[in-house]
Amino acid sequence: MAYKRRLKIGSQKKEETKDNEDSIKLLEASLKKNLDYVRSKMGNSDDIVIREVEIQRNIKAAVIYTDGLADSKSINHFLLGPILLEFADDIAYERQNMVELIKSKVLTVGEIKDVDHFGELFDALLSGDVLLLLDGYRQGIIISLKGWENRSVTEASTETIIRGPKESFIENLRTNTAMIRRKVRNPNLWLESRKIGKLSKTNVALMYIKGIVNEKTVEEVRKRLDRINIDGILESGYIEQLVQDATRTPFPTMYNTERPDVVAADLMEGRIAILVDGTPFVLIVPAVFIQFFQAAEDYYYRVEFSSLLRILRLICFFIALMGPSFYIAITTFHQEMIPGELLISLVAQRESVPFPAFVEALIMEVTFEILREAGIRMPRAIGQAVSIVGTLVVGTAAVDAGMVSAAMVIVVSITAISNFVFPAINMAIPIRILRFPLMALAASFGLLGILVGLLVLMLHLCGLRSFGVPYMSPMAPLVMEDIKDTLVRLPRWAMKTRPHFVGENNSVRERTSEPRPPEKDQ
Repeated sequence: MAYKRRLKIGSQKKEETKDNEDSIKLLEASLKKNLDYVRSKMGNSDDIVIREVEIQRNIKAAVIYTDGLADSKSINHFLLGPILLEFADDIAYERQNMVELIKSKVLTVGEIKDVDHFGELFDALLSGDVLLLLDGYRQGIIISLKGWENRSVTEASTETIIRGPKESFIENLRTNTAMIRRKVRNPNLWLESRKIGKLSKTNVALMYIKGIVNEKTVEEVRKRLDRINIDGILESGYIEQLVQDATRTPFPTMYNTERPDVVAADLMEGRIAILVDGTPFVLIVPAVFIQFFQAAEDYYYRVEFSSLLRILRLICFFIALMGPSFYIAITTFHQEMIPGELLISLVAQRESVPFPAFVEALIMEVTFEILREAGIRMPRAIGQAVSIVGTLVVGTAAVDAGMVSAAMVIVVSITAISNFVFPAINMAIPIRILRFPLMALAASFGLLGILVGLLVLMLHLCGLRSFGVPYMSPMAPLVMEDIKDTLVRLPRWAMKTRPHFVGENNSVRERTSEPRPPEKDQ
């Protein structure tokens, strides 16, 4: 078995060595050899277009691009047309200056780059760039003429709001960075790019505001990104799982959003954005627990309404986490806490139910999770109808059949609805997971079990960190200056400083004075 494993590892190393040799292979002076190598390496793929032309004094050239990734109209207008027109008169040019001549006098494209080895050539070719190779030169030209189809900018689908910008990110990295720069028009907004994935070579961008961000956090993010060694990155979730803090927790330690205004606000607080080509979801680090309960429009409404909504979300958090377990505990161990009339009604409902409260709640929770998942995965035209009708039909039939009580259906329904109140969907997922252990503790030890479970959960949350920042900050450890934007939000004029743990280098963000009191009538 060990011998087979060594053979497998050895073959993998040989393949990696061969790939490395191909990537550093230099261009030949012969155009024919270069084109033959490109064809053989790409397997004579039909979407790799090679257009050979002959320019001044029998000098041959070739334009290479990937059909569907490059803009063919721009190639004809800005590349092939100017080259053929420039050399149509057969004016004598020095051969050794032909490449520089084309770059300086012929090409009308803004972004060009030299290439001298096949590794960079293939990266550019498969990224949508166009390549120009000349016979007799060991140097080629990379011309930026990308032109693939993109989804247009639309309204955010996972973070819907009533008031505020409606635009959301798309799957194109450069469009996403431009949308952020539209909102943060400052030269200190820096962008770092890198390619991750041995096969996919996905473009990943790092954005932060120099002078506000913590440089140690930036360096830590760079290190974690640079040590990723994987075949491909297809979505930002890959990056999230590979760079997040090594803690066994169901809670997300990185925030993700598809809204440019949210990213811009976090950047101005001193956080870092990680953008991945091919996905509309941008990662934000570091992330804290209270951040997942804050919506974008909290900052667009008046302070009274925003604070009320945040308190409502916190209440829904506890309902979604402990609703079924609290019902199980009081109906099983603490009946004295229930008013007499309600207790008589509950006893009458449970008279025909053959299961204990824990099994009853477990059946309803699992059934609802099945219906919710089915509604998401089914075709959109019928998914919503199936989830709503299925829940009503199953709940009514279960009560009529005596399998569950009507009170349990109400509890599970309120719990499920409360789970949808969170602005960040990735915070609702751990609540759905932790609900079941708390139900088991409530069925075993009553309210004491729930209390122990909450204490363990609180200790776990206080021990988490996100890129060096305490997960429960600014509440644990307590920072009074940052409490102004946690469970409630103070007026805009009172939020003069950035969060202490992420914007400590430049803490002051507003220097406005307090609003003047209204003038008295004379």
